[in-house]
Amino acid sequence: MGEGELTVREAGRRGGKSTLERHGSKFYSEIGKKGGARVAETKGQEFFSQIGTKGGKANLEKHGPEKFAELGKLGGAANLAKHGREHFVEMGRKGGARRKKTGPIVE
Repeated sequence: MGEGELTVREAGRRGGKSTLERHGSKFYSEIGKKGGARVAETKGQEFFSQIGTKGGKANLEKHGPEKFAELGKLGGAANLAKHGREHFVEMGRKGGARRKKTGPIVE
């Protein structure tokens, strides 16, 4: 690459930064929602479940179960700060039915 030439990565970074400055972060949120709706329309909701499962497995392999425990604790602390202790007490009172795991039917 010659002097003054941009890599694809650098060009993308500059373009993204310029777009952010012109349109603001709300713009990215809006186009993300539009894109997600379009994907759901064309590929169905099940697609999101599949890619979520795939990403979760990849993260589990990369970071191990300890990372998920750490994230769970952070999420619990954030919910406690947002909703207060009474929220958790109420959830405990309501209880919950265990969800049945669904998997392939094996005959």
